[in-house]
Amino acid sequence: MEFLVFIIVLIILQFLLEKIINKLLGVEKKKISETPGKNVYRWGRGIILVFFLCTLPFVITKDTSVMKWYWIFYLILLLGFQSILGWKYLKNSKQCYHIHFSNIKC
Repeated sequence: MEFLVFIIVLIILQFLLEKIINKLLGVEKKKISETPGKNVYRWGRGIILVFFLCTLPFVITKDTSVMKWYWIFYLILLLGFQSILGWKYLKNSKQCYHIHFSNIKC
């Protein structure tokens, strides 16, 4: 129970900090769906979703640790795809979408 409360507090804190920092720095939130990459974004997310839904029956029959790694891999793949598209299509905005490498300039 304490862990759940801790996670909820962290999520709320992250949300508030993001809002405050975006306001201070004057970052305009843009979505990938508002750029020319909206079709690539839609198709890519759909393909990832279909792939993982098709492999889900095989994972359900396995151990719970396999299920945990299945969802971790799914989230990494989905957020990585979103980051790459954000980097490609949101280059000219002040918003650096999920990528914080020193050699990539937003």
